[in-house]
Formats: sequence, C-alpha cells, structure tokens
Amino acid sequence: MRVKFIICFLSIILFSSCKNEAKVDPVKANYLDFSKRDDQLTGGIKMIPITTQKGNFKVWTKTVGNNPTIKVLLLHGGPGLTHELYECFDGYFPNESIEYIYYDQLGSYYSDQPTDSSLWTNERFVEEVEQVRIALGLDNSNFYILGQSWGGILAMEYALKYQKNLKGLIISNMMASVPEYNKYAKDVLAPQLDPKVLKELQDIEAKNDFENPRYSELLFKNYYTQHILRMPLEEWPESINRCFKHINPSVYVYMQGPSEFGITGNATLKNWDVKSRLKTIRVPTLSIGSKYDTMDPEHMKWIANEVQNGRFLFCPNGSHLSQYDDPKHYFPGVIKFLKDVDSGTFKKG
Repeated sequence: MRVKFIICFLSIILFSSCKNEAKVDPVKANYLDFSKRDDQLTGGIKMIPITTQKGNFKVWTKTVGNNPTIKVLLLHGGPGLTHELYECFDGYFPNESIEYIYYDQLGSYYSDQPTDSSLWTNERFVEEVEQVRIALGLDNSNFYILGQSWGGILAMEYALKYQKNLKGLIISNMMASVPEYNKYAKDVLAPQLDPKVLKELQDIEAKNDFENPRYSELLFKNYYTQHILRMPLEEWPESINRCFKHINPSVYVYMQGPSEFGITGNATLKNWDVKSRLKTIRVPTLSIGSKYDTMDPEHMKWIANEVQNGRFLFCPNGSHLSQYDDPKHYFPGVIKFLKDVDSGTFKKG
C-alpha cells in the first residue's frame, strides 16, 4: 500500500512538472539567447552596408532580444540625432519579449558621416531603411517601424512606398504636414511663452544669430522643459543629454532649419506634407500624440482616423519625448498595439 502511495505521489509531481513546462513561453525563454545568431560576438551590433548614388557607406544597428514575430526598427528624430533617444526602451520592451533594433541613420553619430548634402533627402533615407530591412532579414511577418519626430516623417514615407513589407507602423509625435506644424508652433506654442522671452528669441532669430549661446539658454529653460521633455534640465536622463551632444548639426540644419519654432528658411522639409496620401496606408497604424507636445495632438488623432487601420494613443502628461515624461501611458499603449497586431486581435479606434 505504501509503495502504491509513493508511486502515485511521484506521478502527480511528474505530471505537474510536465504541465508547468508546457506553459513555458518559448519566446521569453529564448529572448536573450544569442547563441544561434551571427552577431553574438558584437552583442547584437551590425554595421550595415548602404549603397547610394554618392558611394557606399555603413550604418550602425544594434538588435536587442529575439522574437520571431515582433521586431521593431526604431527611427530616431532630428534629422541628425541618434538612437540614444530610445534607450529608455531597455526598461520596458525586454520584459514583454519584444525584439527591437537601435539604428543610427546615415550622417548620425555612430554611423558613417559623409558631408555631401545631396544625400539628405527623404527619398534616399527611405531607400536606406529598405536596405537595413533587407540586411536584417525583416519582412511583413515580423517587421514594425516606430518613428518619432523626424523619424515619424521617415516612417510615413517608408510606409507610403513599402507598406507591403510592414506588419505594423507607429508614428510617434509627428504631424503629417510641416506647414500645419509651423502654424501650430506660431499660433499655439509661441504665445505660451513669457512675452519677454518670446521677444528676445524672435530678435535673435531675426538677426540669424542662432549660434548665440543665449538662444540655446532661453530655449532649454523656457521651451524645451515645457514641450520637448517636461523635466527640470538637471533631471534630464543621461541618454538624452548624450543624444543632444552627438547631434550632427549639418544634417539637422539642412533639413530642419536652425529655428525651433517650426521648419523655416531654406530647410528641405519646409513644405513637406503627405496628408492627402495617408488614406492609402492599410497596415495597422498607431499614432501617438501628447498634451504638451510641439506637435498638435488633435492632428495625431486625425492621422489615426485617416489611415485605413489606425489607433490613437494619447499621453496626457507627455511632451515631444513622451516615452520619457509619460512612460505610464506611452509604453502600455505601444506594447498593447504590438501584441494586438501580433495576435490578430488588433482593432482600429
């Protein structure tokens, strides 16, 4: 009788063990396994060859994690900033087993930095993203793009040409029309500044004296801490300070212009507008807007309704870098979108 009891007890334990093993998530179990990858020695870093009409170059990428069905390529802002804008993702995506790819576009700090300004066009950057996609083996069974600010422009442009290669699209904190962004900056954001500060900034801009340290001082203290990253400057994350330190001003000024109140002058993005084309985007799309952003959150909501399969995420405490100043809304919303698309349960709205 005792022997039968022991055998029965051991059987229950064995059955329970097998049952628990069956519940193990294979994606989570293999998320940090680099043993079968060709970038194990570099910790996920690859310098990807890029072909252009002006020669061949290399761009820097770093893949974090393994997930066969969710791979998110991060398109940074600027133009001319770096992947460092996204380093806070390390605190959120790994726990959800989301694979993501840091990427410095051509001209940015960790990639090659040619000086030929003819390279700085939307069309060429789109082809660069496509070459990165091919090199990393991404396709519409797993490939998501998340682009913020200028990265949002690039994400929209890529989707308009290559959405057949996408599984999902995330447009973070970027309007679909620079003229409308300029109007929002002039009519809504500028009047929120102290009139004396605004007058001094306008005087500096009128003199084209953008190198004046007073310009940056006024912007950071009075504008950036309200609409770029809503934290006291001394509390800004080290990754953001490093990102600003690494900016390529040649690319930034050529495409964005020297003013922080819109895109003006001879900047190549001054007249960019794809509003009328958004309705052709069929791929599941998440548009992110924030209450205190430099971009109009109502416009971001409009984008979500204009594309064929859109969803809007609002960050009530966020500004332009809402992943840093409103992570409690930003990351749950982004993660839910990725998982809903992946599971086939995505619903627009």
